[in-house]
Amino acid sequence: MTAPKPQRRARKIAMTPEEVTAFLDAERTCRVATNGVNGPHATPLWYLWDGEALWLTSLSRSQRWADLQRDPRIAVVVDAGHDYTELRGVELRGSVEVVGEVPRTGEPNPELERVEQAFAARYTGDQVVIDGRHAWLRLRPEKITSWDFRKM
Repeated sequence: MTAPKPQRRARKIAMTPEEVTAFLDAERTCRVATNGVNGPHATPLWYLWDGEALWLTSLSRSQRWADLQRDPRIAVVVDAGHDYTELRGVELRGSVEVVGEVPRTGEPNPELERVEQAFAARYTGDQVVIDGRHAWLRLRPEKITSWDFRKM
């Protein structure tokens, strides 16, 4: 896997890789932007960051899924803060890949086993939910940009 491109702008307020991981582990919702036929399409999703990849579970019969089948490029933002001096966040960019069957029916998949367990621990009280409507996407970011205005 290729390492993400280094951040070139706003390096003074950029998070360290450890701060990025801690931030992504603490927050729960991301905003996913895809390239739709009629322009950008942005939607909120739960996610899992494993330190190298961002895992998303998406309805396989959705506008987002259709967009990503046509064009797998994606931008994902996780942000937090209320006042200007509290704002912080991470943007991850790259192309997603489908992992596992579509939709997910529970076929054995060692790669998804750890992801589904971690996702369940984070969001569903340790219960892995396989509903036959969602499928997994993995984003190995080509670029990560972060900001933490508390560093100003």
